[in-house]
Order: sequence, then C-alpha cells, then structure tokens
Amino acid sequence: MIITWAGVKPIFAILSLITTLWAVLPYLRDIFLKKTKPHAYTWLIWTITQGTAAAGLIYGKGGWGGLELVVGTALVFIIFLLSLKYGTRSITKSDTVVLIFALLAIVIWWQLHNPFLAVIMVSAIDFAGYIPSFRKTFYEPWTETPSSWAIFSLGNILNILALSQYNFLTLTYLITIIIANAVLLAVCLIRRQVVLPDAPTK
Repeated sequence: MIITWAGVKPIFAILSLITTLWAVLPYLRDIFLKKTKPHAYTWLIWTITQGTAAAGLIYGKGGWGGLELVVGTALVFIIFLLSLKYGTRSITKSDTVVLIFALLAIVIWWQLHNPFLAVIMVSAIDFAGYIPSFRKTFYEPWTETPSSWAIFSLGNILNILALSQYNFLTLTYLITIIIANAVLLAVCLIRRQVVLPDAPTK
C-alpha cells in the first residue's frame, strides 16, 4: 500500500487538533488555579481574528488545515469568557488603545474584497492582539503557562503540514502566530529569571 503526501494530510490535521487540546488543558487548569491570568483584550481580538482566519483558510483551499483553526476558535472564545472573571486586572491605557485600533482595523478588514490584503490585515491585527499580553507577561511572567505557548506553536506547525495548498493565503496567518507565540514564550521564560513569583505587578 502506497501512502501519498496528500494521504497523510488528515493525520497532520488530527495531530494538530490533539496538540491544541494538549496546550489548552493545562492553560485552563492554571486559570482555575489562579496561576494564569489571561488578558481579556488579547483573547477578544483573537476570537474575532481566528474565527475569520479559519474562514479565510477554507476559502484559500486549506482543506484539512482548517480543522484546528475552527476548533481553536471555540477554545479561544472559552478562554476569553474565563478571562472576564479570572483574567489579569493589569490593563493599561496603552492596552485599551491597542484594542480600539485593532477593532477599527477589524471593521476595515471585513470590508476588504482583496483576499491578499485581507490576510495581511488579519495577521497584523492578530499580532496586535499579542501586544497587551506581551506587556502583561513582561511585568507578570508568572501569570502565563509557558508549556502551553510552546505546544501552541507545535500545533501550528502541524497545521501547516496539514494544508492542502501552500500559498500566501494559507501560510501568512499561521507563520505570524508561530512567531508571536515564540516571542511570548521567550518573554515569559526570560523575565522569570529576574522577576520573583510574588513580585508586585504593574
């Protein structure tokens, strides 16, 4: 029996989905243990962008690669809801400015009829969604779950392998969030070397 590259795409898609669940479970656990404090602005922006990006990936004929993003959108929305109760209270004016600009950009993005401009916009907006969490993690590195961010990146790499086609539409968003996840993980781990777990927050 000969197994083609196309034939293993569903396997990568399922592995990507399993990896995402593997990343989310400890994150949810730490939220309920009040160790991890997600930033509500970040998860709100991601709920909108990831949901639309999943639709865009399907439009770009990403095939099985869209499975993880669809399920991931539901999980992101759950974390957003939890962040309203268990999330960080360290929300600054700069965070609010980022949120406002991101929401305005989303409105513009939805009006775009050019899929190439749209994917650039969604990738930029999604990266902007990381900014409040970058700032929060810099001052409060113990309020994130590092292992989850590493596993999220692994899941996104598997998601790329699951794509039916490799093009600008299908790759840009996924590569952007892989890089952003790596940055957030690095900030968390580096700052944990200099910030004590019980250090005062900003």
